[in-house]
Amino acid sequence: MSPRTSPLAKGARSKHSGLQKSAPIFAALGDETRLRLIAVLCAGGALSIAQLTAGTDITRQAVTKHLQVLADAGLVHDIRQGRERLWEFEPTRLEEARRSLDTIAQQWDQALTRLKSMLEQ
Repeated sequence: MSPRTSPLAKGARSKHSGLQKSAPIFAALGDETRLRLIAVLCAGGALSIAQLTAGTDITRQAVTKHLQVLADAGLVHDIRQGRERLWEFEPTRLEEARRSLDTIAQQWDQALTRLKSMLEQ
């Protein structure tokens, strides 16, 4: 009897590469502060760091670092407006992450269907 081959070895690598591309997005969104920044930017359009820190106890320096992580993941980008730097949400990368989650959900559905079929036999 041959040992079971992992799903990655059976050709799921192409699906895995999509998940791998989304990993930085999920890592960036895994932080509560960054998730809040995304929520604010989604609701408020392009905002400056001063606007993003107003009414919070988080420093501008901390927000700048969090925005850079989000920018590295492709979730936000900055716009120069005179001497000011505004930050804006970039929905394209989040859509990619959603598609990755859809892929995972489909895999779970398939696995549960196989399990149900096996149990009913």
